[in-house]
Amino acid sequence: MKWSIHQLQKYRQGAMPLDEAVDLESVKIRNPEIRNITPVRVTGSCTIGSKKLTCRFRLEGTMTLPCSRTWEDVELPFVIEADEQFSWDETILAADDEIHPVVGETIDLTPVFEELVLLEVPLQIFSPNADDMKEAKGQGWSYTTDEAYNAKLREEMATKVDPRLAGLAKFFESKDE
Repeated sequence: MKWSIHQLQKYRQGAMPLDEAVDLESVKIRNPEIRNITPVRVTGSCTIGSKKLTCRFRLEGTMTLPCSRTWEDVELPFVIEADEQFSWDETILAADDEIHPVVGETIDLTPVFEELVLLEVPLQIFSPNADDMKEAKGQGWSYTTDEAYNAKLREEMATKVDPRLAGLAKFFESKDE
């Protein structure tokens, strides 16, 4: 979504409504864990002043991420509400560092939308059947639940003889008394 400042001047008396679908496939380059993203529906409004553009957005979409346990695709719907400001005046930009600077005569909202979506990516996400998985192995890695690991560890400890006491175990095996 790009607009020129001159193009926005016709909305100076009132708010400019927004209702568009935006393709944000470029977030997959910035975060390779995002396997897919549907077109994001952007709704809201923007008001323009003499030196600043203020927008209120609502972004809705679905991104596909890998399950942290099984690596299966997990769809994560998201709804993001944000208020963003853009300015092309140096004094306003110097006074507030939370205002996005406008370079040239065009306001491009796509990088802002990308940042908002990237902030919604969770550190971990699990598929609905991830709890059913107890153990898995691959080349150089393995996965097991805490319960299965502790049970296996207890079993090994019960059958393992302390090497310091190995000679004592042989004492009872001898038959020459």
